[in-house]
This record gives sequence, C-alpha cells and structure tokens, in this order.
Amino acid sequence: MPTPRMTMKAIYEVLRLHAAGFSQRQIVQACRLSKGAVSKYLQLAAQAGLSWPLPDDIDAAGLEARLFPARRAASHSILIPDFAAIHTQLQRKGVTLQLLWEEYVAAHPGQRIYQYSQFCAHYRTWRARLKRSMRQTHIAGEKVFIDYAGPTVPVVDPRTGEVRQAQIFVAVLGASNYTYCEATWSQSLPDFLGSHVRALAFFGGVPRLLVPDNLKAAVTKASRYEPEINRSYRDLARHYGAVVLPTRPYKPKDKAKVEVGVLIVERWILARLRHFQFFSLAELNQTIRRLLEELNQRPFKQLPGCRRSAFETLDAPALQPLPTVPYEYAEWKSAKVSIDYHVAYQGRFYSVPHQLVGQRVDLRVSAQTVEIFHGQQRVASHLRELTQGRYSTLTEHMPKAHQKHQEWSPGRLLRWALSIGPATRDLVRWQLENRPHPEQGYRSCLGLLSLSRHYPQDRLESACSRALRNGSPTTRSVRSILKQKLDQNQRHSDPAKPLPLHGNILGSRYYH
Repeated sequence: MPTPRMTMKAIYEVLRLHAAGFSQRQIVQACRLSKGAVSKYLQLAAQAGLSWPLPDDIDAAGLEARLFPARRAASHSILIPDFAAIHTQLQRKGVTLQLLWEEYVAAHPGQRIYQYSQFCAHYRTWRARLKRSMRQTHIAGEKVFIDYAGPTVPVVDPRTGEVRQAQIFVAVLGASNYTYCEATWSQSLPDFLGSHVRALAFFGGVPRLLVPDNLKAAVTKASRYEPEINRSYRDLARHYGAVVLPTRPYKPKDKAKVEVGVLIVERWILARLRHFQFFSLAELNQTIRRLLEELNQRPFKQLPGCRRSAFETLDAPALQPLPTVPYEYAEWKSAKVSIDYHVAYQGRFYSVPHQLVGQRVDLRVSAQTVEIFHGQQRVASHLRELTQGRYSTLTEHMPKAHQKHQEWSPGRLLRWALSIGPATRDLVRWQLENRPHPEQGYRSCLGLLSLSRHYPQDRLESACSRALRNGSPTTRSVRSILKQKLDQNQRHSDPAKPLPLHGNILGSRYYH
C-alpha cells in the first residue's frame, strides 16, 4: 500500500507530464500507475482548480489538503500518540511496540486511534527523522560505549614550562546517552583501565556490555567475529561482572553512539577549554567535571528531558551493582621457570614449585602482589619485591633432594669452575655460599658457564680474578670486565721481561 508521501510524489509527476502534453497512456507507462489512478488524479486536480505549475504557496501538505480534504479531516480527528515517549519506553527491556499500542488503545477508549499497523508505520516515520545514531534502539543498562576524543588538551608543567598533551577518555551509556569523560596522560593500558574504574563509579553501576572501539589497549587482535581481548581488560570485565564486546572493524554503525558522544564532548567541553590554561591534570579534570555536569543536564532537542533525567529513568535502575572493592590494575607477563625454580620480573625473582622448572608460566603483577599461574591454576603468590636483584623464595617450593636439577648440583658447578682456574672456582663458591639458599646462586653460575662459550678460558679466569680483587664477585662484574677487555689490560700491565743481551745494545756502564 503506497504511503501518502509516495502518493503525493506520483501526483506531482502526473500533473507535470499532463501539462507537458503527454497522453494518459504515456503517463501510465512513465509513472507505472494504473489508468484509473492517473484519471483520478487529473480529475481531483481539475475539481480543485489546480494545474501545473502549482502556485508557489502550495507545498505537498497543501496539495494533499486541496485534493483529499476528507482524508485531512480524518487524520486530524485521530489521537496522535506521543512518539518521543514511545521511543524512550522502547529502550526498556521487554517493552515492544505491540505492548505500547495496547496501552495506547486502553488509555483512550471511544476515541479515534491508529490501528496497530498504522501505529507502527507512523512511529517508524517519526523515528526516521531522528539523527542516525539516535535511531538505534538500546536496551536500558545494557551497553556503555567507549572511545577517546581526537583532540588533546595541553597541560603546562609550572616548573619547567614543558607542555604535555592530555588524552580525553569518553564513555556513553546506550539508552540514556549519559556521558562521562576525563583527561589522562596516555591511552596506555593502565590509564585506559583506570578510566573504566572511574567511569563505572561515576555511573554508580555496571552495564552488561563494555563496547570499546578497537583500541590497542583493549583489543590485542582485531577481528570481525573473534577479537582477542587484552587479558588485563578481561580481568576488569570479570571483576565487574561485565563482558567486553568490541565494535566490528569497518562497521561504523556499531560505534555511532560513541562517535556522536565524542563529537558532543568535543563541541561542548573541549571547545570551551581552549580559553583556559591548565598546569596540572587534576586542575583540567576539575574543569571537565563541571562542564560535564552542564552537558548532562542540557535538554534534548527532539526527545523529552535531558541525559541526566533519561539516565535516572532508564539506565540507573537497570545497571548491575558495583563490587565492594574497585578493580586493581594488574598486567600479565609470560616467563620461563629457571633451573633455580624462580621466575624473573623486572630484575626481581619469585619462586614457584620446583616441579615447574623449564616450563612457561603466566605472571599477574599488581601494585602489591605477583601471582604466578600454570595453565589456569595459580601456583604461587608473592608480595612484590621493591629492591633490584632480591629473591622471594617460599620454603615449600624447594625440592627436598634437588631431584629436578641434579645435573647442575653445587659439586658439579665447582668442578667445572676449577677446570677453568682457581679464581673461577672461588667466585662460584662465593655465589653458592652467599645466598639464603644455594640454588639461588645457580643463575649466576650458569651465567659464567655461558660466558665460557664465548671467551677463552684464560680470559675468563683472569676476569674472575680481577672481580675478586675488586670485591665484586658477580657474573655481571665478570661480563663487564670481559666486554671492556680489562682482563687483557691486566695482563699487559705485568712487569716487563728483561731485554736479551746483544752486541748493538749499550749497557748502563756506557754512560759512566
């Protein structure tokens, strides 16, 4: 069934072609209308005293009123639904057009109302006039869309005058358009996840889905069907009981909501900040928070209320509660368990059960702890060491008889060192005896063994001797001596041998 808009377009074309001298048969073929329809439109125009070209003061609505006065009167007598309120109600979970039509019928008994098909058609026509991003229907409490604004904000260091550019994080709730934004120094993973924690605290609850764009901090590997989410980001989502669902690459409709939110933040917040000069990130965020409050209370243009009122009505009641403890940032690293059953992280060493020697494990490192996982099972947990080179060793991780590393027992290491020379043996002995556990010296001893594959034995022995005399009997010191060839300088500095006697060489007596 043609809509009124299609009908009026056809009438315009019929009147234009008729005035140009086309026959009714030609008009039927050109406009793909029935002969009866063409005849009817021409008859109605003649009865209304209209011909082509139409008067300037008659638009499509005026033409319809002149040709179909009965239809116009009937449409005015029908009770028009509040389509803005209907659009808002559709964002509640479980609410359908069928339910809203039934409520519309029940609320106006005895009055002329739309039938269900007309009700749906008129709503869709009304919705088509909204902005593209607003035409999507988002369920209350379901999604928060996340991205960064393109423009940055300069922040001046008051001590040095250095200017740093602050990044602007933006989060928009799908149903209400309620917006959060803040400034951070970077888009790196710690700043990205920290912004999530503060955004969810601002909302006072957690949506079911976190919908970021394919940011490097969020998505390790972008894919339309199976994107690989950063493991720390998955931890955050699991902590809050949410799921990460990145937008699909090359699907602009997926991120239209946040793109409009970012655009609004740029126009209504960042554009105003150009008049200010900021000397700290805290000062910048204080100003952003004030402007953000104004943004969320600005009235909608085509919908009732504002972002704040829509949030309180739609999203706030549907959000999941926040956990009692906020998420604490932690990063994941992969490591191999060394022969001394420790793993290294930033120059600190943490023990694991000795059965895992030689296997790969995952480290989850937070500000306070280092947790170690093998497969999906946590096998060790340590307080994070602050001093470079320190070992954190749990007694229960140590083997009773060192079965896993008999091949490199202290005795064998000493025998190997003595084969190089006495200085090497003394240095290895120092490594084994000056640790809380002898096994902790294995790492340094094996480092010496590695050096023996790259340098001659006499140079290694000389370097160990020099390290002992310097009071620094460590593998690092030996490596430095070899690299700078200090062991060779030592050999060159030995007392010179006397020159052989020769007839052409004058002795000391010659000068007396």
